[in-house]
Amino acid sequence: MGRFMLKRLWHGLIVILGVTVIVFVVTRMVGDPVRVMLPLEATAEQRVAFEKRLGFDRSIPVQFAAYVGDLVRLDFGDSLWQRRPAMEIVFERLPLTLQLTAAGIILAIVLAIPLGIVAALRPGGLADRLTVTVSLLGLSVPQFWLGLLLIVVFAVQFRVLPTSGAASAKHIILPAVTLALPALARLVMLVRSSMIDELNQQYVKTASAKGMPFIRVVGMHALRNAAVPVVTLAGWELIRALAGYTVVVETVFAWPGLGLTAIQAIERQDLILLQAIVFTVAIMVVFINIAMDISYKMIDPRIRLA
Repeated sequence: MGRFMLKRLWHGLIVILGVTVIVFVVTRMVGDPVRVMLPLEATAEQRVAFEKRLGFDRSIPVQFAAYVGDLVRLDFGDSLWQRRPAMEIVFERLPLTLQLTAAGIILAIVLAIPLGIVAALRPGGLADRLTVTVSLLGLSVPQFWLGLLLIVVFAVQFRVLPTSGAASAKHIILPAVTLALPALARLVMLVRSSMIDELNQQYVKTASAKGMPFIRVVGMHALRNAAVPVVTLAGWELIRALAGYTVVVETVFAWPGLGLTAIQAIERQDLILLQAIVFTVAIMVVFINIAMDISYKMIDPRIRLA
């Protein structure tokens, strides 16, 4: 296990380095932050001074060397937009993104497992057809449209939930539901198909023939054997949420997390803040992948980690 962890950490370090290089190159190729940050009436001398203060007057290799050195110290410099340390902003917004992501993915998992099992008990039955139909609908509806629809219904029409912000527990309900729907649809379909396969296995029939309660057969044996692909998809849903879906949801509901901050940084061409956000997300993705691999061994001790 220790050797496996070191190997995965090494691979994760390579991934993080690759992501940081790509972000560095892309942010230097797109846009001109100096033009955005300075007023239109700024003189050429002011522009040169501002470029020198940011280090943009140096060559690209020199900028990259300084960038890597700062990255090792977790010091990305001050945000061009907010005029304070970029990592301070990231650490300030990160808990809200983690809170929203956890709420959405946990909601999806908690609902997907029982719904998928019920659908798998009688393939082709009413519950199965209804589950498949709702899942396909959930995969077809764009998240931004779903978020706006929920706002219209629950915030505008019934006025029972707030439209935006993160001031109370009520504010997370609509964003979490919006974030959970695509993950729920995919997880339900996977749980359903995995459980159908497991329930047709000989060990399930043998356990039932020996008098073991069917609920125990399903919950302790079939579900456990079907858990590995479900855990894999749940982990990828978590990664998708952190790396992309939260951007849409946080923008629609003005949830002040990393996703909304990333959009604002792009709009203002705040390269420093954007680099800090991408670096932080990359680290989380690497550790989520490692946690997924470890969970496989916990679920099924027969799995060998290589």
